Formats: sequence, structure tokens, C-alpha cells
Amino acid sequence: MGEKRTKAANPSLNDLEVLAGRWEMEIRWSPGTHAQVGGPASIRGAARFEWIEDGLYLVQHQGDGGAPQARWLMGRDETSGVYAVLYADARGVSRVYEMSFGEGVWRLWRNAAGFSQRFEGRVGADGRTIDGRWEKSPDGQSWEADFDLKYVRAD
Repeated sequence: MGEKRTKAANPSLNDLEVLAGRWEMEIRWSPGTHAQVGGPASIRGAARFEWIEDGLYLVQHQGDGGAPQARWLMGRDETSGVYAVLYADARGVSRVYEMSFGEGVWRLWRNAAGFSQRFEGRVGADGRTIDGRWEKSPDGQSWEADFDLKYVRAD
């Protein structure tokens, strides 16, 4: 794997450098959602974004603390500008997302039969916070809030 990188080796990933590092997370469930019913209104945890494969990909390690254990592997097609994200978690769930990142806005989405999702997060002007929201849809047409997600830089 080579040396540990602090910057993207793949120039098409340069926009993601703001994510690299350690973050504290807070997930706030929307009232009435499946995860919130009978559980806490929010959970805290940590996330770490790091360059792997000599800076060719960015991976998010999520779940240190109380947040669900998950990994997000991010890469990009330099000719189209489209990001692809592979997601897997401790429950055995694995998904493929499309992603965009630019001008302080981070978006993830997937359109799948029976369960579509989308996320929009806004990076604070100082790069130390990201405020976002996940939404879900059973049909890809009608959307409802799933949970709010806030990242605060820890390093």
C-alpha cells in the first residue's frame, strides 16, 4: 500500500481533501423513523477519512464510538467527473452510491427498487463542520427525512 498520504494522488479527487482527517459525528433521527422508534433521539460517534492505495482512493471509517460501523470507499471517473462510492456496514448491508462534491456541497444518492436514498451536506466556510440530511423514498418519487447528520472536525 505504500506511504500514508495526506493528499489525493489522483488529481480528480482533489476536491475531497477537505474531508481527510478525523471528525466527530452526531446522527439525529427524524421523529417517527424506524431507527428512532424505541431508541435514542440521537447518537454520537466518530469518523475518519483517509487516503488509501497511495492516495488513489478516499475511505471513510465510520463507527468509532456509538455510530454504526461502516466503510465508504470513494473514487472518481476523471473523464466524466462522476464519483462512485461503495458502502458496507457491520449489518451486512452493501450499497453503491453516486456522489458529487463541489462548492461546499456534498451529495450522495442511490436509486434502487423499494429503497432510494439521498444525502446533502454543506461544508462550513471554515471547513470544520458539515451539516447534512439523509432522505429516503420507497419509490424514488416521494421523499421523507430519515436523519440529520453533523460532522465536526476533531483534528
